[in-house]
Amino acid sequence: MVITLDDYLEIEQIRQLKYRYFRAVDCHDWTSLETCLAEDVKTSLDSGKYSFDCRTAFLDGLRAIMDRPTLLCKHQGHHPEIEILGPDKARGTWYLEDHVIDLEGDWMLHGTAFYQDEYIKRDGNWLIVSTGYRRVFETLTSPIPEQLKVTASLFDAPAPAVARQV
Repeated sequence: MVITLDDYLEIEQIRQLKYRYFRAVDCHDWTSLETCLAEDVKTSLDSGKYSFDCRTAFLDGLRAIMDRPTLLCKHQGHHPEIEILGPDKARGTWYLEDHVIDLEGDWMLHGTAFYQDEYIKRDGNWLIVSTGYRRVFETLTSPIPEQLKVTASLFDAPAPAVARQV
C-alpha cells in the first residue's frame, strides 16, 4: 500500500481529532467533544460496558458518569495506526492509558486498552463515527491510600487575583 503526502495530511487531521477527543473528555468539555463526533456515532467503551447509539446519548451518558469536579481523569492515546480507506473514510487503532481518581467514591483506576475507531469526513471535517475499546488490563485501588493527596485540579476554583503594587 502506497501512502501519499495527501494521506499523511489526512492522517494528521485524524490525529488532531482524537487528541481533541481525549482533551475534551478529561476537561469535561462536552461542547468540544460534540464537535469531534458524528451525529450517528456508535460507541462500545470498556468492552461494551458503555455503549451508545448516537452522539446525544453518548454525551448524556458521559455527563452522567463524569460531570463532577471530584472525578479526575487522564486519557492518553498514543501509537496510532491510521489507515485511509477512501476520500471520506478511515479507521484507526490507538493505545490508551487512562488514570481515574474519584474523590467522592474513594477509588482510583489505572488501565490500558486498545481503541478501535472509524472516521468519516463530512463537510471537509473528520469526525469519529464509531469508537470503542477493549481492556488490556485495569487495576482498581479502593479506598484511595491516605498518603495520596490531590494537591491541584483543573476543576479547583481559581485563586483570587492579588493586586500588585508598583
